[in-house]
Amino acid sequence: MGHTLKHQKSLLTRVRRIKGQAASLEKALESGEECFKVLQQVAAVRGAVNGLMAELLEGHIKEHLMNDAATEAERSQDLEEIVSVIRSYLK
Repeated sequence: MGHTLKHQKSLLTRVRRIKGQAASLEKALESGEECFKVLQQVAAVRGAVNGLMAELLEGHIKEHLMNDAATEAERSQDLEEIVSVIRSYLK
C-alpha cells in the first residue's frame, strides 16, 4: 500500500482545510475585505499547502528513496523525479 493511501485520511483533511481557506480568501476578495485580512488568508493558504507538501515529501522519501528493496537505478530515477517536483514547487 502506498504512503498516500496509508495516510489518505490525514491528507484529505489537509486538502479540505486548504479548500476552506481558499474559499475564505475568495469571499474576502469578493466582499472587499481590507488588504491585511486578505494577506492573512493568503498566508494561511500558503502555510496549509506547504504543510501538505511537507507531509507528502516525507512519505515519498521514506517509502521510495529509503526503500531497501529498490535498486540503485530505481532510487536514482526516483531522486531525479522528486528533485524536479521540488524545483517546480519552489518556483
